[in-house]
Amino acid sequence: MSFFKDLHIVWQILIVFFTFNTIIALYTVFHRPRSIASVFAWMFALIFIPGIGFLLYLFAGRGIDREIIKKYANQQNDQIAEINARIESQNQQLKGNIVPNGEGLLKNFLKNHEETLLTKGNQVEVITDGKEKFSRMFRDIEQAKETIHVEYYAIFNDKIGNAFLNLLVKKAQEGVQVRVIFDPFGGNVRLKFFKPLSDSGGQVLPFITAHKFIRKTRLNYHLHRKIVIIDGKISWTGGFNVGDQYLTLTKKFGFWRDTHFRIVGMASYGFQEIFLRDWNVSALDPSQRLSYDLDYFKFIEPSQESAVSIHVVGDGPEDDAQTLKGSFIKMLLGAKKRVWFQTPYLIPDDSMIEAILMAVQSGIDVRIMIPCMPDHPFIYRATQYYANFLHQHGVKIYIYHGGFLHAKVVLMDDMLSSFGTMNQDIRSYALNFEVNAFAYSEPLNRQLTQIFEADVEQSILLTDAMIEQQPRSLRFKQSFARLMSPIL
Repeated sequence: MSFFKDLHIVWQILIVFFTFNTIIALYTVFHRPRSIASVFAWMFALIFIPGIGFLLYLFAGRGIDREIIKKYANQQNDQIAEINARIESQNQQLKGNIVPNGEGLLKNFLKNHEETLLTKGNQVEVITDGKEKFSRMFRDIEQAKETIHVEYYAIFNDKIGNAFLNLLVKKAQEGVQVRVIFDPFGGNVRLKFFKPLSDSGGQVLPFITAHKFIRKTRLNYHLHRKIVIIDGKISWTGGFNVGDQYLTLTKKFGFWRDTHFRIVGMASYGFQEIFLRDWNVSALDPSQRLSYDLDYFKFIEPSQESAVSIHVVGDGPEDDAQTLKGSFIKMLLGAKKRVWFQTPYLIPDDSMIEAILMAVQSGIDVRIMIPCMPDHPFIYRATQYYANFLHQHGVKIYIYHGGFLHAKVVLMDDMLSSFGTMNQDIRSYALNFEVNAFAYSEPLNRQLTQIFEADVEQSILLTDAMIEQQPRSLRFKQSFARLMSPIL
């Protein structure tokens, strides 16, 4: 009899515990605005994984620190007006209307959201091989005369990482101003890795989100940008980080298929402005902060030949506008023929899914290329779920089998291309600090189209039969990952 009495007491304790846990979960989730999908995902985690769910929320579920938002808001600088005036002046030197009227809608959308100006007369070089990327970028760094500004999500303490560091040290010793911003949680290096650079006169800062991370308990916000600006004239951005795996030197991923871009021209102003803003919010010592000195924005003779007009847009959780995601939605809804995506992660939110389906229903050729292997297994299951779902609604899904696909490129019709660091997932939309360029150029669009089509030759088109052959255990993993996707 005592056994049943004890069992009854245990049962009552459990009821009280789960009731209390549910009340706390409801308060935790609803005490600040968030998307409905995120609400349900966090409710599931907090209620059905008690204890662990709250620990996960503590580090990954809280909103971005208000101090960071305030620092970014205070970065408005009167000198930006001078920089914009210089851009306008140089733009006027180019004859003709570089941007066709059809793409003017996106131009105005970006200008109104980001107050960023379209820059004309840029030269763009596309690089898809890691070895070539580092060889070309190292050459540019070697030739730097005044400033080298570096901002990377992931830097690794390996062969290429040390070669990169040694080159920066050499340039600092030559008197070049070298500054580096890095995310300590992106690669495997910490501040001490850069001590040789600091000792040589360079300056290094961990990104603002890494400051006081234990006390602030906000590990869900990352610097995902990949930017290098040399002498204020040459800029680099794209998907490659700094590590041996990006040169196809590791067994885990094999061939690393990525896309990076070298830009010469006034678009470098946009990358420079983003770097200065990130540097200033990350500098705890006021003496380290930089002014928007025009010396960082050199006069660049605009090119008349094969010129590319570019908008550079930095986006992040310090502003809830989600400008980059909105730009992709504009591309989908404004397309006349096609929108093609390459992305390593496919976890779109409801608004992006709706835009994709509206484009398909309007007769637009929507294609999405994803990798055949995961670098994050749980996230890849969610990617598979959405790939299956979108295929069933008319999207052509290509699964790249030539290695690990990490390219982040979007192509619209024959003129507009977007490239940079933005993945097609909720994390990039709302949590990461990203940067993308929107380029207006038929030749560049044609070149990226040819690269996409070459990748198609190494891809498999997803079919109904392939989905039907997926075992139930895999489908369960996909569905569960999809359920948790708003907080991945």
